[in-house]
Amino acid sequence: MTFSRSATGLVAGALALALGIAPAAAQDYPNRPVTVIVPFAAGGPTDVIARIVTDNMAKTLGQTFVIENVVGAGGTTGITRAKRAKNDGYTIAMGHLGTQAAAPSLYPNLQYDPVNDFEPIGLAAGTPILILAKKDFPAKDLKEFAAYVKANETKVNAAHAGVGSVSFTTCLLLNSILKVKPTAVPYQGTGPSMNALVAGQVDYMCDQIVNAVPQVLGGTIKAYAIGTEERNPSLPNVPTAKEAGMPEFQASAWNALIAPRGTPKAVVDKLSDALSKALDDETTRKRLLELGSDIPGKDRRGGPALQQLVKSEIDKWSPVIKAAGPTN
Repeated sequence: MTFSRSATGLVAGALALALGIAPAAAQDYPNRPVTVIVPFAAGGPTDVIARIVTDNMAKTLGQTFVIENVVGAGGTTGITRAKRAKNDGYTIAMGHLGTQAAAPSLYPNLQYDPVNDFEPIGLAAGTPILILAKKDFPAKDLKEFAAYVKANETKVNAAHAGVGSVSFTTCLLLNSILKVKPTAVPYQGTGPSMNALVAGQVDYMCDQIVNAVPQVLGGTIKAYAIGTEERNPSLPNVPTAKEAGMPEFQASAWNALIAPRGTPKAVVDKLSDALSKALDDETTRKRLLELGSDIPGKDRRGGPALQQLVKSEIDKWSPVIKAAGPTN
């Protein structure tokens, strides 16, 4: 059997793609700015982490990374847009626990599959969760906080960044432990919800440490506990939930870069390598650590590790969400 030169070229091209051999476009990537969709308002923890890591990635790859804040539906609006973007590496997104692990159980008509609709680039940072309240909340420690919320369930309210957000999901865990359903007050992002807490417009919230360190240290809000096994160096005076009498509250969020499904492997690998270099950069690490972030070790970076994390987190949070019943 003989093949024409053009047919042979087509077969070779198909074989190259099947083997993951990058075309010239991927080899030259990036030759123009990269858009990073952050599915929450500017100023929130996901936005802050995205700006810190992509600032260094831009230096490595020699191109500008443009942050696009796309708010709505607990972050799922932005992630849906990322799913539908052209899969050429020029539109990626910063997903997190809420959008990639909690959303499937919270949104029956979710427009994306967190596992199968994206190419995992890598984990950017872990972010421990704090139990927070406005500065004049009438409780001096976590035990008093729990007692007060239980006694005033119909009067207190809790802020969150939308159904499916980290603040929503982790406070769902807190409220299930307390067996309460306070009035939920949604905002278009954790930044706005934190502003409401600082202003005393809401009573309490659960939030990533990245968004709370300056306010806690400045005394504009109270921090009752952190949902990790050990205290965080950025807030050494804040006890762990276990120390404070609520060992069931174990919660730590994470932020990770993802690309639309079908993005060339060579492009994903370049982005993954640039992210890893950012996490090894002294200045970048310092900025993240000062905010209380957990910087993933090399064994927790990269696409395969992130894909496994997403799957395990869906398994972890789905029962919590379903047990809580209807959400508001």
